[in-house]
Amino acid sequence: MSPRAADPAVRMSLIETGARILAGDGRSALSTRRVAAEAGTSTMAVYTHFGSMDQLCRAIRAEGFARLAERLDALPRTGDEVADLAAAGLVYFTSGLTSPEMYRAMFTDRPAEGDGDAGVGIFERLVEDVRRCIAAGRFPSADPSMTAAWAGEIWTMRHGH
Repeated sequence: MSPRAADPAVRMSLIETGARILAGDGRSALSTRRVAAEAGTSTMAVYTHFGSMDQLCRAIRAEGFARLAERLDALPRTGDEVADLAAAGLVYFTSGLTSPEMYRAMFTDRPAEGDGDAGVGIFERLVEDVRRCIAAGRFPSADPSMTAAWAGEIWTMRHGH
C-alpha cells in the first residue's frame, strides 16, 4: 500500500491560516500547534506540507506574491506607460482589499537572512514600469539612474510601508 498523497486543499488552508495569524499577531504567535488547530488539521500536516514553520512562512510569502504576479500578468499593456503604472497600482490596492491578511503577511513578515525574497520579482516589475515611463519621456525630469529609487517610492506608496 502506497502512502496517501498530501491534500493540496489542506496545504492552502495552512497557508491561509498562517497568513491570518502572521497578519494579526505576528511571527511570535505562529506555532505548529496553533496553525494546525485553527486550520482544523493535525500538526503532522504542517510537517507533511512544509517541514517547518520557517518553510510555512516562505510558502505564505511565495503564495501571496504569486497571486499578485498573476493579477499583474492579467493587465494589458497599453500605449500609455503612466496609465499602465497606475493600473498596476490599482492591482496592489485591490489585492490588499481582496485578501488583507495575506497582503499584510507578505509585506510585514520579512524573510529570514539569506532566504530569497519572493517579492523581488514584483519589485523588478515596478522598476521596469518606471523605466518605461522615463524612456517614453512621461517622467521628463527623471534621471534614469534613479529608476530604482523612484520605484522604491512608488512601492511604499502602493502598500503603505
